[in-house]
Amino acid sequence: MQSTMMTTPLSLNHLLERAGQLFHRNEIVSRLPDKSLRRHSYGEFHRRTRALAAVLQQLGLRKGDRVATLCWNHHAHLECYFGIPAAGGVMHTLNLRLAPDEIGWIASDAQDRFLVVDDVLLPLYRQIAGLHQFEKVIVFPFSGAEVPAGFEDYERLLAGADPGRFRYAEHEEDDPVAMCYTSGTTGRPKGVAYSHRSTILHTLVASLGDFWGLRGTDVVLPVTPMFHANSWGMPYGAVMMGVKLVFPGPHLHPEDLLDLMQLEPPTLSLGVPTIWLSLIQTFDAAQQPESPNHGRWKLPRGMRSLVGGAAVPEALIRAFDRHGIWIEQGWGMTETSPVCTISYPRAELQGADEDEKCRRAAMAGVPVPLVDLRVVGDGGEQPWDGRSVGEIQVRGPFITGSYHQVPRDAGKFTPDGWLRTGDVASVDDLGFVRITDRTKDLIKSGGEWISSVDLENALMGHPAVAEAAVIAIPHEKWGERPLACVVLKKGAATQPGELDAHLLQRSFAKWQLPARYEFIEAVPRTSTGKFYKLKLRQMFPK
Repeated sequence: MQSTMMTTPLSLNHLLERAGQLFHRNEIVSRLPDKSLRRHSYGEFHRRTRALAAVLQQLGLRKGDRVATLCWNHHAHLECYFGIPAAGGVMHTLNLRLAPDEIGWIASDAQDRFLVVDDVLLPLYRQIAGLHQFEKVIVFPFSGAEVPAGFEDYERLLAGADPGRFRYAEHEEDDPVAMCYTSGTTGRPKGVAYSHRSTILHTLVASLGDFWGLRGTDVVLPVTPMFHANSWGMPYGAVMMGVKLVFPGPHLHPEDLLDLMQLEPPTLSLGVPTIWLSLIQTFDAAQQPESPNHGRWKLPRGMRSLVGGAAVPEALIRAFDRHGIWIEQGWGMTETSPVCTISYPRAELQGADEDEKCRRAAMAGVPVPLVDLRVVGDGGEQPWDGRSVGEIQVRGPFITGSYHQVPRDAGKFTPDGWLRTGDVASVDDLGFVRITDRTKDLIKSGGEWISSVDLENALMGHPAVAEAAVIAIPHEKWGERPLACVVLKKGAATQPGELDAHLLQRSFAKWQLPARYEFIEAVPRTSTGKFYKLKLRQMFPK
């Protein structure tokens, strides 16, 4: 017997047409460089996106050609998300926080033909222009200024196109639609190409009620950059559901985000822990009567917040919970589209006390549907008992099986086809993943493993500590010992002995305590906001 179902291919173009037909009155808001707000409807988004696709085809875009973007989060970047693949191209988001020589290398490795760039980022573009030759550079006049001579004007190109006559490029569901490069903290970045099929499946899974829980009445504030792991896939989900989007543009400082929340209160926000940590510290400081910002802000009570990109300290979860905002932590990688696990309130834990709920929320969460996850240690696959640790390995329809122009690496993929993530974790009987470290960041002291993540999260629970990052330093007797790099809150003070006592109260053994504390002004970060431990190791080699 054969299936009677249609074989309609999965396609992003369906989401674009759906948005234009069903949600044409719904709103997309972008914050401009001067902090004013520009408003578009989904109907305008549909028309402009089809116009962009028509323009790209007129410029000679061929199926599979890469079109790079060097943009902040705004409506035109969203148009690229759908317009480039609609024309048959592959959108390649360039990370504007990388060094210019690395951006140039990535653009060259991806063989990008065209570039769409914000006018406010032209100084950055000029630093990479000699490293890779784009055939066409299309400037989006984000600031409203005239586009300089020698560049294509994004708005003029769209104004001259006829979106009604545009026809979608023929494609298969496994054809690529977008690509993103890994962070490259342990070597050259590698390109990951996402397909129509993988993107649609990821969007459907991530939008489920226990994860993003997208509703048509939502107002979504994506602080996560659209140039990093495609803003965790949220642009696709938002267009699918027609939710109101509020793009922050280049204004990501805590005061700017809090101001934006007053103007356009979100029901769902996304960001990395470092952004949310500085935001809640700024907000709490403003609650003091002597603060010049006293009474300036209110947090959107009941807002859901998805936080990922690095481990979320339990102290951060509790800080937002005091204001009626619950943080759900997610874990994933560029290679996984990226959502792999999310820590959501399980039905089995409805009667749990606050401590248990916060403890669970600080875990990486449970695997989402369609993702198979296992933990493999030296002795093979580990049981889900909450204690046995090993490397996380995953497989599924939106997890990469190779890298762009890179031979299959046995160090990244197992013989039976699973992706080796490099993250070390345990899994308990409810499926909650607890990441203990990256394989390269584990500290082996006297033959015993010490988790830098556990130490960091505990230290950030101290009232005087704003941030803490832990690295290994060599030790003549024990091989390695932990070194804690600590950033104190403004006006706060503490001593190593107090921090040791704080850790001992949280069930750390004496041998697990840091051998030394270094008090620093700020923890260096990667381009995606994670702690850059390579830099710390260079700062403190011993």
